[in-house]
Amino acid sequence: MWGKYKRSELLALKGNFLQMSNPLTFQTVIDYVEELSEEEQNILFDLIQKRRIERRRAEIAVNAQNTLTAMKLGRAKRGTTADLKADLLDENKL
Repeated sequence: MWGKYKRSELLALKGNFLQMSNPLTFQTVIDYVEELSEEEQNILFDLIQKRRIERRRAEIAVNAQNTLTAMKLGRAKRGTTADLKADLLDENKL
């Protein structure tokens, strides 16, 4: 995916955004993006999409590890939705 962009293009785009040190409003960001060339916008959109996917994968991995740990410690159970419903109804009777 990233092979279609020249390294100099990626570095230039990165440099443009690193120069912005003040907090930006959402509208200001939109204005900056609209000032980019079409190619730079495509690079930016690809980069954002890739980073969001990477962050979500990391979140899923952490959640999976936490679940496995909880199961080993006996704080989580395996079962069907019917099992969950039965457990919840039993807890409500207490």
